[in-house]
Amino acid sequence: MALSTFPNLLGENDFMTDTPFIRPDMKAFLDALAAIDGPNIADMTLEEARASYVALHGMADRPARDLAVIRDMKCPGPDGDIPLRLYDPRKDREPGPVIAFYHGGGFVIGDLETHHALCTEIAALMDLPLVAVDYRRAPEHPFPAAIDDCEAATRWIASSPDALGRGCTGIITIGDSAGGTATLAVGQLLADNAADVPVVLQVPLFPLASPVEDAASFDQFADGFVLTRKAIEFFDAAYAADRSDARGFPVLGDHSKAPPTVLVTASLDPIRDSGRDYANALTDAGGSFTYLEMRGVTHSFTNLRQAVPSTQADLERVIAAMKCTLATSGASGA
Repeated sequence: MALSTFPNLLGENDFMTDTPFIRPDMKAFLDALAAIDGPNIADMTLEEARASYVALHGMADRPARDLAVIRDMKCPGPDGDIPLRLYDPRKDREPGPVIAFYHGGGFVIGDLETHHALCTEIAALMDLPLVAVDYRRAPEHPFPAAIDDCEAATRWIASSPDALGRGCTGIITIGDSAGGTATLAVGQLLADNAADVPVVLQVPLFPLASPVEDAASFDQFADGFVLTRKAIEFFDAAYAADRSDARGFPVLGDHSKAPPTVLVTASLDPIRDSGRDYANALTDAGGSFTYLEMRGVTHSFTNLRQAVPSTQADLERVIAAMKCTLATSGASGA
């Protein structure tokens, strides 16, 4: 796909003198995207928007790693089978934690392919099996279809060692953006109604946890920082989450039973303050969590590691925090 077909997520504002710190490699990438001057995502057809997201990640992210196991699977869901993809750097292993990964894309444009490279990286760096969940997307399947699928798939992972070919002693849930929202929602759902093994760690990456319309970050980074106000409004209209339902806005849920958490935000993200809201909610509830805000980078930095090389170190910081939390909780091994 030609670069000219990428969505114009940047807007037309020049960087102002009071712009917060932006890393040099991040600014170079933003300048390159701005120069493309592609169509706004809201002006694309659904098929064009989805294809452009795949193409952008293919251009901006590091190549996928070769792993011993990369296998497409499926599991039963509330409305038919849910496609899955199993990743494992080892062909065989003893029982231990299994990672459930939920991709981003506003619950509209992401899929297994947009996050394939990232999933190989997480599985390799964690040295754990990872199962990516290809949940139903809006607008064909609006809220709460995606959350229903993520919950169902996670329960299946917890109870299906024969199908996976590896035993599961605990679930690590992780996802970026919309997938971060799903991570929090699944954590709350499984806290209320446990799966066959517990969620031992949740890792929401730049999640939408609360409404952002009145947030300072939503205004400050509305244009020019990868994710834009128009894109958020596009996703919100398609997904149509119930604003009174914790599955759509997890800050509304019960945080007293939250699993150990590594919460990650980006300083140049329009939904940054939503992640901060969730950190405050965990603090008020006495939750156990590590909070990392990556300075000088934008939303989706985990999928920009080729175009913005410094973000590889950010992902490795997340992995280090995950390993530390698991070791502290005693859930890192069988």
